[in-house]
Amino acid sequence: MQTTSRTALFAAAARAAHRIVDGAPRILDDHLAAPLLGDHADELIDYHRKHGDHPILAGARAQTVLRSAYTERALTAFVHRGPSQYLVLGAGLDSSPYRLDLGGTEIYEVDHPATSSAKQAALATAGVDPRGVTFVPVDLAAGEPIPTLDRTHPTFVSWLGVVMYLSPDEVARTVSSLADTLAPGSELVFDHLLPPALRDAEGNAYAQQVAAVAAADGEPWRSTFTPSEATDLLKTHGWEVRAQPDARAMVPEETWNRTDALHPLGLSTLAHARLS
Repeated sequence: MQTTSRTALFAAAARAAHRIVDGAPRILDDHLAAPLLGDHADELIDYHRKHGDHPILAGARAQTVLRSAYTERALTAFVHRGPSQYLVLGAGLDSSPYRLDLGGTEIYEVDHPATSSAKQAALATAGVDPRGVTFVPVDLAAGEPIPTLDRTHPTFVSWLGVVMYLSPDEVARTVSSLADTLAPGSELVFDHLLPPALRDAEGNAYAQQVAAVAAADGEPWRSTFTPSEATDLLKTHGWEVRAQPDARAMVPEETWNRTDALHPLGLSTLAHARLS
């Protein structure tokens, strides 16, 4: 049976709702998020329409569009520097391969076999041409290896909305596997939860409510990292940290001159690293 995880559905709904619920300046313009939700679109986006100012829904939109906006800017700069590849790890309903001008870059979407199958069905239903994208069904949680890519070109790896659902050992194994698989000069961007002591009050309140729902749905949060712990992990496996922006720093400062419910949430941060 083709299934998409609830977390992937909720993330796509948050990206879709940002175009509808939030005002200017728009952080991300994901016009494909709603079509990829298919029959789930009206129900999931309607929550945001009716309760857009609710801290949990506004927090979900902020986190989702902020991490994608930063990553897509970094990706675009990377692929326009020369021949490269793009690996979307834990792709879910990420639509970046179909929205961005990536100049003929080879693209690989890696995800659990059931999710990968559901994604391809969603693309077909939405009328989105997946030409140029190679789908690689892999169960990373079961220890299946990341596919070997062309090592003559560096690869940009986007790994968003996934790390918190993995154990620290699984995160380390994946970071190590990527380092062994990719060419020097490759880049990796992933988001990770901060430990409770480093979150702000809103971040902890969000975590208490959302973590309980995720666990009840069979997708518990399993790891947190301080920025220094993430740095140490990456350095151990040959990665050099380039940036670790918190929510506020993921976008230009003027982005926060707004009147809607979006604001930085002290819950998670990004790690952006380059393979030595």
